[in-house]
Amino acid sequence: MKIIGITGGVGAGKTEVLEYLNSKYGASICQTDKVAKRLQKKGGVCYDAIVEHFGREILDEKDELNRKKLSDIVFSNPDELEALNQIVHPAVKEEVDKKVRQEERKNTNLFIIESAILIETRYEEMCDELWYIYVEDSARRNRLFYSRGYDTKKIDEIIAAQLPKEKFLEHCDRVIDNSGVFEETMLQLDEIIKDL
Repeated sequence: MKIIGITGGVGAGKTEVLEYLNSKYGASICQTDKVAKRLQKKGGVCYDAIVEHFGREILDEKDELNRKKLSDIVFSNPDELEALNQIVHPAVKEEVDKKVRQEERKNTNLFIIESAILIETRYEEMCDELWYIYVEDSARRNRLFYSRGYDTKKIDEIIAAQLPKEKFLEHCDRVIDNSGVFEETMLQLDEIIKDL
């Protein structure tokens, strides 16, 4: 089984890449964001520690985490982001590791781990290759503004909290340029898969 780590800044179009690899090549996909959200739900392994650290004011009326309140706190304060990461990432990595073992038992050919912070959380230890989905900053900003409705301040904070392009390039084995039309991205992906 080939294990590929896919990363890139927010708004790079990683989801579209994953959908393509899943539909065309039958890749099994694990998005660390989705795993993290599940672990942060009430009753999940991260919930109590997050509430203990950030206080009950980050909860909604159902006692679930209010993701907007939490993200407003962590994206405007690097220390708080680090505190949240220390709670969540070890638990997520443990879940991903379990998933890798399940997929190996199912004889999966291609397993993809997607995370915006793949490098910071050292997923290269479990991946055969890391792929960087690159998009020009202006295109990322437009996507975040139009598709997610983020304002300029929030976009600036999110981008500032992520690694610069140079760091991604330094750590990744392959770069997929997703700045143009998606058909161009598909051709790049097809070439890479042939090469695996």
